[in-house]
Amino acid sequence: MPLSVPPPADAGVWGTPLLGVAFRLVIWQPLREFLIAFYVFKNVVIPERPRYTFTVYQRISQILVDLIVTENYQEMVASSAPEASGTLCFLRRYRLVPKVYFPEQIHDVVRATKYFLQPEVLHKYSVDPGRVGISGDSAGGNLAAALGQQFNQDTNLKNKLKVQALIYPVLQALDFNTPSYQQNMNTPILPRYVMVKYWVDYFNGNYDFVQAMIVNNHTSLDVDEASSLRARLNWTSLLPTSITKNYKPVMQTTGNSRIVQEIPQLLDARSAPLIADQEVLQYLPKTYILTCEHDVLRDDGIMYAKRLESAGVEVTLDHFEDGFHGCMIFTSWPTNFSVGIRTRNSYIKWLDQNL
Repeated sequence: MPLSVPPPADAGVWGTPLLGVAFRLVIWQPLREFLIAFYVFKNVVIPERPRYTFTVYQRISQILVDLIVTENYQEMVASSAPEASGTLCFLRRYRLVPKVYFPEQIHDVVRATKYFLQPEVLHKYSVDPGRVGISGDSAGGNLAAALGQQFNQDTNLKNKLKVQALIYPVLQALDFNTPSYQQNMNTPILPRYVMVKYWVDYFNGNYDFVQAMIVNNHTSLDVDEASSLRARLNWTSLLPTSITKNYKPVMQTTGNSRIVQEIPQLLDARSAPLIADQEVLQYLPKTYILTCEHDVLRDDGIMYAKRLESAGVEVTLDHFEDGFHGCMIFTSWPTNFSVGIRTRNSYIKWLDQNL
């Protein structure tokens, strides 16, 4: 069956090893080819009794899932739900840096999702068009959030998303001194310096800017391009006192305007969904956001939840005090951590109740 929206020839992965970067995971061994390239799924036979992380629903539904690569997901997915024959999981791979840079990754995900939402494709796989959700973690959460915002504004789309689930998502690159960035600047797995470098990689920027960005020189008070966006991530008002504690905002009076002039993508809501207009946010679907205490990205998720709530969106903010970035993948021996199992189960429970 030819595709009306053909996939890119080189479907791959954006990122570096710690940023929710890859999608060659194995959800269910018979579906391996389905996961490698979404356009191969015409030959896939769904098992009668698959056991998926995202397939705890005993009804016909569809989840579009972007996840961190790890073989641990095979065991996690296979053991997480008792029955899942009513759910079809569609995993989308997108292309790598340095082969392509922002916004090509978003284009890949948008094209793939639009293809799958075509009525004839949904019908072929017996998918209820009213039960389609999208989910992603880390960088996948960034793309899922951006996709949700774009679809929300696309009047040509007949089928809309019912839910979005964002797992410790990356949502902004304007403030690298939120309380969670300050608290976890040297936390293993995703320290602040590494996170800033990932952003520069994504935009094909200059590494010479990294140190200046770490101290927020790219959004200083003399950078006019950032002035209208600061209120949208003003964490002194968006975060509760239990999170802000005694941390102070880092706002430079004079910075380096050259950074946003050379990397204007930093201020693009497609890369930083947290700074989207309120008018965009108010039509987003029911949302689940999982955050972890020991994660530089914690406050991105909490602030996004607050902005969505203010826009009238129904939001579940699921915070784990003992969680760390990427913890959901640690669910099988020898890294079968309690917090990995609990975050996974909490996520699945919400999807089961809301999709």
